[in-house]
Amino acid sequence: MLAIDSSFLDFKQLDLLALRQTAIHRLDPRAKVLTTLCFIVCVVSFDKYQVSAMLPFLIYPVALVAVGNLPLGYILRKIMIVIPFALLIGLFNPIFDRQVIMQLGTMDLSGGWLSCFSILIRAILTASAAIILVATTGFPAICEALEKLGMPQVFVVQLLFLYRYIFVLTDEGVRIARARQLRSFGRRGLGIRQFGSLTGHLLLRTWERAERIHMAMLARGFSGEIHSTRRQIHFGSKDLLFTCCWIAIFILLRIHNAPQLLGNLIMGSMP
Repeated sequence: MLAIDSSFLDFKQLDLLALRQTAIHRLDPRAKVLTTLCFIVCVVSFDKYQVSAMLPFLIYPVALVAVGNLPLGYILRKIMIVIPFALLIGLFNPIFDRQVIMQLGTMDLSGGWLSCFSILIRAILTASAAIILVATTGFPAICEALEKLGMPQVFVVQLLFLYRYIFVLTDEGVRIARARQLRSFGRRGLGIRQFGSLTGHLLLRTWERAERIHMAMLARGFSGEIHSTRRQIHFGSKDLLFTCCWIAIFILLRIHNAPQLLGNLIMGSMP
């Protein structure tokens, strides 16, 4: 449990990466949010058998990692967390969809395998875009951008609380699990009864913490609105250029299958 938790809490590093001062970090959060949303919409809109057409979309996360000076190894480790879930979703596709769609040399590829690869690529692309967005913007700034783009404030506040206290509750769970291990005298593992007891204890502590936080917020005059302490960033010409250029690239890549066009060009030029 502690090993899983250490990996999960490592997401806090994203907030530290968001404090850097690169050209990407200095852009208006609304520009990055809009661009990322357009990227995700274009990626998920492909047909379930499309694989090669999505590969050129890798240019967006690769460019942002390079310009934003983000640690590639860290980003890849975070993306790897999503891959097992994507494989779990597409794992049974080859069993139920056995119709041969294409041939790769002497090997027949069924629609099930193509859709499985498609799900995996979609997961990698969308997860990388979301992780890079948080790493170059910061989650509070993303929520502020969503509010300025028209999202109801109540949802923005809930997102901020969720992001803040999911780490607090995980810390609480780690302390409970560590205390149990120190008192177990070398006994290994958690039985069903012990796990249920720890879960119930965590829920009770969560309830008590929520009441204390609620009373403290009311005592400080909380009225349902969280005021940002970030410096005001205005949507300027650089932000508009960034958004328009990337959206135009996404639309072109969505309409035209770049690898197929390149392959036809190469094959057509051969004698």
